[in-house]
Amino acid sequence: MRQVKPLILFLLVLPLGTTLSCVEQPMEPPGAVALQTTVITQNLQFPWEIAWGPDNFIWMTEKFGRISRVNPATGVVTPLLDVPLSLGFSGESGLLGMAVSPDFTRWPYVFIVHTLGPSSTVEMVERYTYSNGALTSPVVIINNIIGNIQHDGSRLAIVGDKLFVSTGDAMLVRGADPQSSSSLNGKILRVNFDGSIPADNPDPHSLVWSRGHRNPQGLVFANNRLYSTEHGGDDEVNVIKPGKNYGWPLIDGVAGTPEEIQVAMSDPAMTNPIFSWVPGMAPSGMDYYNNDAIPQWKNSLLVASLKLESLYDARLNPDNETVLHVNRYFISAFHRIRDVCVSPSGDVYMCTSNGNNQDQIIRISPVRTGRS
Repeated sequence: MRQVKPLILFLLVLPLGTTLSCVEQPMEPPGAVALQTTVITQNLQFPWEIAWGPDNFIWMTEKFGRISRVNPATGVVTPLLDVPLSLGFSGESGLLGMAVSPDFTRWPYVFIVHTLGPSSTVEMVERYTYSNGALTSPVVIINNIIGNIQHDGSRLAIVGDKLFVSTGDAMLVRGADPQSSSSLNGKILRVNFDGSIPADNPDPHSLVWSRGHRNPQGLVFANNRLYSTEHGGDDEVNVIKPGKNYGWPLIDGVAGTPEEIQVAMSDPAMTNPIFSWVPGMAPSGMDYYNNDAIPQWKNSLLVASLKLESLYDARLNPDNETVLHVNRYFISAFHRIRDVCVSPSGDVYMCTSNGNNQDQIIRISPVRTGRS
């Protein structure tokens, strides 16, 4: 039986309105602005990734296999490609994460990760080339990750000329071992754009960058650091560093029980999260906010929550490796939130994960004076 650990961090919670919302808390900085929400597109089916592209469009995946571009001004959705999925999608499987090159002139690439095969037994990372409004020339980058209908991880992030891939523990089936160096599951992987292993990985013969992850569904690079959110019994925000061990399944969240503390002390690579939700709130996609448009979110990780149907603002301290405080927004206003992305202007976009062709992309923006 899992032991109950002491509560390490306290979460601030205030209810908000559904369409015009603001937070006033003692820990908010001076100059906090009121926020408004606008649904820009709807009738979507389980969008999983939304990413701001270098073309100033929102790039989106939907779990049934479609990649689209969304005009953030009009909400018009332009499908680009239907990815063949031999199983379709069920549970947490299907077409999941996507990373769009920040510079199509230099690297005209779009990377995706999806599951396929009977019972989603395989997870695959592919690279497409984008040109003249089309995605062509698929190249398989990684094809030997164990997949499942749950715990696939599957968030992607481009950092320079490298691709980071989060993988889940696949419910610990068929050798999906987060602690084993021979398994790609329960890891953050780092790979060259052509699928080869970077020579400066912790092990130059392995894609593994970090290990000990349960189901990491958020990944963003900011402040010269890689941040991740992770589903656990205790949900986590981690700073991902090469060669480090994030504990699962030996440690859940912050090492707190005598057994977990003993494990942590026995492995110098073991690393605690920088924040842990107890109980969990099912964190999914994440982006970094550092724009003056919404000053109360500056230097924050914006984290989507599925179970608690909210957007969280995890404010970072100046060291960028600890959390000052966490606020919760838009509680149950749009139900399950899957992902979030930030535009260069400082507007924030989030997508829902409710199904029945009723999902939406919602813009969050400051209430600007002079508007009706």
